[in-house]
This record gives sequence, C-alpha cells and structure tokens, in this order.
Amino acid sequence: MIERYTRAAMGRIWTDENKYRCWLQVEAAASAVLAEDGIIPESAAEAIARAGFSVDRIREIEAEVKHDVIAFTTAVAESMQNQGPAPSLDGQSSRWLHYGLTSNDIVDTALALQVREASAHIRIGIENLLAVLKRRALEFKHTPTIGRTHGIHAEPTTFGLKLLNWYAEMQRNLARFDAAAEDMRVGKLSGAVGTFGHLSPKQEEKVCARLGLKPAPVATQVIQRDRHAAYIATLAITGSTLDKIAVELRHLQRTEVREAQEYFSEGQKGSSAMPHKKNPITSEQISGLARVLRANAQAALENIALWHERDISHSSVERVIFPDSTILADYLLARTTDLIDRLLVYPERMKKNLESTGGLIFSGQLLLDLAEAGMLREDAYRLVQSHATRAWQEDLNFREEVARDPAIAKLLSPETLAKTFDYTRQLGNIDAIFQRVLGE
Repeated sequence: MIERYTRAAMGRIWTDENKYRCWLQVEAAASAVLAEDGIIPESAAEAIARAGFSVDRIREIEAEVKHDVIAFTTAVAESMQNQGPAPSLDGQSSRWLHYGLTSNDIVDTALALQVREASAHIRIGIENLLAVLKRRALEFKHTPTIGRTHGIHAEPTTFGLKLLNWYAEMQRNLARFDAAAEDMRVGKLSGAVGTFGHLSPKQEEKVCARLGLKPAPVATQVIQRDRHAAYIATLAITGSTLDKIAVELRHLQRTEVREAQEYFSEGQKGSSAMPHKKNPITSEQISGLARVLRANAQAALENIALWHERDISHSSVERVIFPDSTILADYLLARTTDLIDRLLVYPERMKKNLESTGGLIFSGQLLLDLAEAGMLREDAYRLVQSHATRAWQEDLNFREEVARDPAIAKLLSPETLAKTFDYTRQLGNIDAIFQRVLGE
C-alpha cells in the first residue's frame, strides 16, 4: 500500500524485515522443540535462536536462486557462520536449520503471526469507532430529522438513531472480525503434503503453542485458504459499513440538505477554482478505498481453489492483499472515527427540512387516525393521497389543506389533528430502541 494510506505501526508489520523476523521466530520455535525431543542438538537450537539475517543479503540471494525461503535460510546460515564467540560451532549448527520443514511450514505459520499482530491494531480501531459512535448517538438521541426512503422524505426519525444503527452494525463487524482473526490463528508444520512425513503432530502442537497459535487439524502443504478468504472478506464487510456511513454523510452535506458536514479546518481549501467549496473529501476517500477492500475479497475467494496439495497461485496474491487490506482497514477505521468525532451537525437545518413539505410526512399517521375514527382504510387512503398529490403539485401546505376538509374534520377534532402532525408521537420509542442496543 502506498505511504499516503499507511499508518506507521501497521505498515511496519508488513515490512520484509518483520516478515523475515517472523520466519526466523518459527524456525527457532521448531528447533527448540526438536532439541527438547532429542532430534537435534541443544546447541543447534540455541544457535538458531541467536541467528540473524540481512534483508539486503536475502534479496541478493533470491535474485540468483529465485526462491525466497531458500534465500532466507541461506542468509540465516551465513549469519550463523559469522556468529561469536564460537563461529565454527554455530556454522556446524546451521545444518539443523529448517530441519524437517518445508517452505510453507514457515511461510503460512509466520503469516499467522503477522495477521495476529495486524488484527490487534484493527480491533483497537473498531473499538475506537464504536466508542465515538456511541457517544454521538447519545448526544443526538432525541434530535429529530427526516427519515428518507428511496431518497424521498418518509417519516421522522432522529439523528441519534442513524448513529445507533451504525454502532450496532459495527458491533456485528467486531464479532465477525474476532471470529475471523481467531480462525487465522493457526500454524502448520506437517510437511510437503500435510502427512507429517518428518515431524510428528505432537511436535507441531508444541511449536504452535510456543508461538501462541493453534495447529491446523489437517492441511496439505498449505493451510487451507477458506480461512484467509473469510478474514479478507470480513475486512471488506467492515469497509462496506464505513462506506455506508460515508455515503450517508456525503448526502447530508449536499447544499440542498446541509444537515451535517465534515469538519473543515482553518486554512483548508476545497477547490483550486472555487473558494467557497467545502467538499466531503474524507467521506469520498472512505467510499473509494472501501472498493479496494471489496476487490481484494474477490481475490481471496479465488485463492481457495488450489491444485492438489499445493500450488503457488495464491502466494503472489496474498503478498498484495494481506498488507493492503489490513493497512487500508486500519487507515479507514481511523479516518471514519475522526470523521464522526468531529462531524458538524445542524439540528435547526434538520428541523427545517423535516417541516419543509408542510406536513406531507404525516400522511401515514393521518391514514391510521382516519381508519381508527371509522373511515374505511381504502377510502382514507384515496382521500389522503388526493390531498398529498395536490399539495405537492401546487406547493400547498398539506396540513392546512387537510384541516379544511369537512370529511376529515367530521372525524378528527383540531386537538386530534394536532397529535396527528406531532412528530414526537412517532418518536416515542427511541429510548426503547437505545435500550435494546446499549442495554442502558
């Protein structure tokens, strides 16, 4: 991922240096277990634990051998040749490096370590967003605004309820993410085709335990990629929630609506040509980058089907989608959290828009009140719709037109009609909804 969208802590996880450090961590754990079982000398395990590597040297060797794991083990073995205080002893110990292992025993198990580290950052990002959404949902819990269906005014809602919906969805995203991250917390050291031809299942269990991982119950040369696809797809779903939030706020910032607006800092400029512009650039960025997460999910799904016990068609894809998806998820969560935290909200504009149609949004309540007062529902619907159509087409005040209709006045007193057009009546269950979600 380009530096523009990379936060430093997450970016470091996906550097070559950290990747090779994780590889060496797996090698060292495997050697320690083999030494415990008397298969390799204790001194060899200690030497491997002390070993180092040079990223530049690994790249130099890989340019020749065209195999990254061989380049890595060669570079580590070279470093052991040069170790003190007894370099010759460590040099002899290098023959036990990668003993009984195949490339993907190291690569897949180390990837689990990187994903675990990345997941810790992403989880914090989700929790931070949840906290901000909850705070602002409570802040605007009873702030009335117009609810829109199909982009058209429908019935009253509250701005807090919009935020509460996003909060509840992010709770589900957290649950999905925890499950997907846990599903990725697996290693494997079962060899070239998953049969434990050189190490035993018990040794794999002990190595994984040292690394804080679970052993994959069954594998080929690779851990099966349904786990990886579920993880990347979960990031894509989470990104789609952030996109959903951004799309809503982009609409609310439109000049004709202007119910909410991204924070615009002093000195910020919105357009090179139009000095008045304040554009929803953060929301648009969130929407754009969420598309990358969704595209990566498709690539992860394609990785599930591999030839026989292993091919490497998934490998090149994962070099891109795992760094990019985790880096973007981390970035987008932080951006969305800041967006919600500093969002400018205009309750008076919300009220003005709510009342802009002269009461048309209460047509459903009027229909129910007329039916309750004794009018047949079909007759009530035709009557209310005729008034609504005329008020819309001729720019009349729907509430005033209704009040002048004898057929309605006969059934609904002025006091009853006032309740019909009272939006607090329709918002009487907001507290109950918040209770359901927050349990407070």
